[in-house]
Amino acid sequence: VQLQASGGGLVQAGDSLRLSCSASGRTFSGYDMGWLRRSPGNEREFLAVISVRGGSTYYASSVKDRFTISRDSAKRTVYLQMNSLRPEDTAVYYCAASRDVDSRLPVVPSEYAYWGQGTQVTVSS
Repeated sequence: VQLQASGGGLVQAGDSLRLSCSASGRTFSGYDMGWLRRSPGNEREFLAVISVRGGSTYYASSVKDRFTISRDSAKRTVYLQMNSLRPEDTAVYYCAASRDVDSRLPVVPSEYAYWGQGTQVTVSS
């Protein structure tokens, strides 16, 4: 599966932003989809994941209640709605796909086999 992330940009603290991730190639519906990020000097950080049919989601504590992940299977697109953005949210944001093999959602970067190219989000104070 090929992934293309978009929607990043420069915003001010407190603003909102919606990222999109379009998928092509293999069957989109066979993958759990996640969003992760990497800020300068840090490892990739898991943010959110949504199950194959969208019935289950899980969030990192750092973004829970501020970020919302969703998917539109007809459009083969996953979204990350980000509200109340903070300067510490500044990072390159990646969408990623993990083959659905069991009921457990992938919550660490190493569980994702397919990655998009990333989109930069910068939050100014």
